[in-house]
Amino acid sequence: MTPAGPAGPAEPAGPSGAACSDAGLLAPGRVGSPAEAATGDPAFLQALLDAEAALTRAQASLGLVPDGAADAVTGAADAARFDLRALASRARAGGNPVIPLVADLGALVGAGHAPHVHRGATSQDIMDTAAMLVSARTLDLVLADLVRTESALAGLSRAHRDTVMPGRTLTQHAVPTTFGLKAAGWRSLVLDARDRVRRVRDGLPAQLGGAAGTLAALGAYGAPDPVALVEAYARELGLAAPALPWHTLRTPVADLAGALAFTAGALGRTAVDVLTLSRTEIRELSEGTGGGSSAMPHKANPVRATLVAAAARRAPQLAATLYGSLPAGDERPAGAWHAEWEPLRDLLRLVGGAARDTAELAEGLRVHPEAMRAHLDLTHGLIVSERLSAELAPLLGRARAKELLTRAARRATAEDRPLVELLAEEPGLKDLDLADLTDPTRYTGSAGALTDRALERR
Repeated sequence: MTPAGPAGPAEPAGPSGAACSDAGLLAPGRVGSPAEAATGDPAFLQALLDAEAALTRAQASLGLVPDGAADAVTGAADAARFDLRALASRARAGGNPVIPLVADLGALVGAGHAPHVHRGATSQDIMDTAAMLVSARTLDLVLADLVRTESALAGLSRAHRDTVMPGRTLTQHAVPTTFGLKAAGWRSLVLDARDRVRRVRDGLPAQLGGAAGTLAALGAYGAPDPVALVEAYARELGLAAPALPWHTLRTPVADLAGALAFTAGALGRTAVDVLTLSRTEIRELSEGTGGGSSAMPHKANPVRATLVAAAARRAPQLAATLYGSLPAGDERPAGAWHAEWEPLRDLLRLVGGAARDTAELAEGLRVHPEAMRAHLDLTHGLIVSERLSAELAPLLGRARAKELLTRAARRATAEDRPLVELLAEEPGLKDLDLADLTDPTRYTGSAGALTDRALERR
């Protein structure tokens, strides 16, 4: 029998007559991702049930409830046996879904074991614990995709260690760099994100404090050492044991917000570079499987990078809402705790989808060295003017060198002539190897060594 409460109003139907649900129509960045499944309503319901079952098992492990009760609650804690929509509708009465869930779970295990369901806990204990379980399970998926991404970027960095390309600052050509160094920088950010996510993942705590965070009800139900019960509860869940109940100490959620927002931004860094470098007039990079257009058959849009860039723009605002819940009043807050649920899930979904898309982007990215090399000549050799300034100043004096290069730069642009030709006309430069000095591939500084150094990081 599936427990069910009083029937609510009929759910609105769409044009097809199907009940309304969030199928991800407006969220292509997370649709079909592992994170989407890990954060959906069924997954969150299962996490709530896992929290309730773990509480009963922890009490059984300390001899506080019969083993049979733990078995019964664990056996009944299957999300497929519950009516999600009915729970959601009934949650309005108490402001959270735990209240109707406990009633339904108690009905499912029967009168003999119902008193052992949710014993000593409060609704926020179960909601917070479920949020940590969902977060832990989703972060594991994010970490797997970050590992895929850093591996693919490491391969690109090694393969293109010495592939020279224009370095750009404030949108303009600056000095030459290498694609290997650029990819190594992308990878460095991904590793920074990985380390932050791992640290947060390993510290996600269970929540068990009772009505006002004093553990009083656990003692009232016979626990000689309520703190030991909290530790047993955390072990059952595979979460960290908290030093204190954190009903109004929202560090775990704030840490999640920071790690997730940083990860979105770190992945967005790669995406915005790919978007720029895959422009038609640049095409130094292209996605392995570009997306099509509804109107223009010739297009292969950088869709993966587009979705990741969109996620990077949304994540900070979601994190801001979670940070805004830090001032949580009293011993359990009204509103601050409730405000976290949806933005936390949205942030997990957003970053999970972005991690999936970035892994696919990095694994399929196509590099076009011939375009990079051709673009080095777009400024007629002016891309190495920094080097020439340094080389000519000791020979001509700093002021004269600057005047000569400024004049030559104007002529190179106006006359559409290579800088090396114009410099060769200067009498004072006859003894210089101008071909070498103006070769952009010979002015990459320590790019190779920096790339090697970056790739040593694991």
